[in-house]
Amino acid sequence: MLTRRAFTTSVVALGLSACAKPQSTPATRAAAPSKPPPLPSFYDAIADEPYPVPAIEPGTLPPRHWRQQVANPWPERPEGTIIVDPDAGNLHFVQTRDTALRYGVSVGAEGFAWSGTARLQFCRTWPRWKVPDAMIARQPELAPYSVANGGMAPGPDNPMGARALYLFQNGKDTLYRIHGGAQARDIGRAVSSGCIRLLDQDVIHLHEIAHHGADVIVLPALAPKGLTPLY
Repeated sequence: MLTRRAFTTSVVALGLSACAKPQSTPATRAAAPSKPPPLPSFYDAIADEPYPVPAIEPGTLPPRHWRQQVANPWPERPEGTIIVDPDAGNLHFVQTRDTALRYGVSVGAEGFAWSGTARLQFCRTWPRWKVPDAMIARQPELAPYSVANGGMAPGPDNPMGARALYLFQNGKDTLYRIHGGAQARDIGRAVSSGCIRLLDQDVIHLHEIAHHGADVIVLPALAPKGLTPLY
């Protein structure tokens, strides 16, 4: 039987309980976004070129696509050989039997990719962009930059970028190039009309060490679907 005294005691206890400050639980903290690692200094802006080469924006280029020396995956190839792996989005320049320089690249989108072995015939600094007739047939607005019209003048708006390496087979121009002008966010992706594009900082470096007459091997790959060629 509940006595008056017991009832009063229960009411007081209940009132104290109701007025008590609730026990706090540790707040779940949202994970802070990880800060991208600092880029190597060779991706800073370049000020001593005829046209400005802006710095690569932090966080736009994954470390796996940074220019770096790696173990040579093709030790049987002579020094100076260039090998492009479209699936990996990488270009290797063979230094020695043991080492190679690796660069990140963007490659040709589906229907525009090219593979095979070519010869590095010559290089150009800040080249003109001479649009092939086949591309003008797809994009008539590019007609002012045709071969007949002399192409597009070099400069920061020219999609060829700061350097171009010209690829030939059996003495004939393949019309495919290794060149600059790539956007950092496109490195590792298939976005162009077949050419192999590097960041301007990287193509300037590759141009300095490239060997005239060297083999350029582009490995076959299945390009991702659904990407529209940028040029």
